[in-house]
Amino acid sequence: MEFHPCGVPGAWLIEPAPLHDSRGRFMRAWCQREFADHKIDFTPVQANMGLSIRRGTIRGMHYQIAPALEAKLVRCVRGAIFDVVVDLRPKSPTYRAWYGTYLSAENGRMLFVPEGCAHGCQATEDMSELYYLTSAFYSADHVRGVRYDDPAIGITWPVDVSDISDQDRSWPFLVSA
Repeated sequence: MEFHPCGVPGAWLIEPAPLHDSRGRFMRAWCQREFADHKIDFTPVQANMGLSIRRGTIRGMHYQIAPALEAKLVRCVRGAIFDVVVDLRPKSPTYRAWYGTYLSAENGRMLFVPEGCAHGCQATEDMSELYYLTSAFYSADHVRGVRYDDPAIGITWPVDVSDISDQDRSWPFLVSA
């Protein structure tokens, strides 16, 4: 795997190193040693999947607060998504900065989202499915979010929004969070 730093400290775009043969391809999806070599302390405890039926669907922007802080390793296993990390660590030099990239079943790329950062994505194809590992268990009492269209963040989504949950549409703006 190749690790590329992003505009948000601690976030990484991870490119697979697939092996191809007549059967197709094989690639590593996670390796504790390779993560440790890049000073990434990440031990998955939970795996989640989300299917977005329609192109333009947005999920996010979600994060968990202490004591349930979580990091995520996100990949797209069907279709394609625009994946986003937002730095919500107030003492970070990149507070409120965001980074977005395209993940697809075809490119096999992954985005590592560090603790203290929000995560969200938009389906850029119909029937797009993401699979992600987390470093903490889901905790309803510690889940928070910010608006996908918060002007204090200024995410540029690649396609018009076709669907978003009531919860995600109702997260507060950062100025009121």
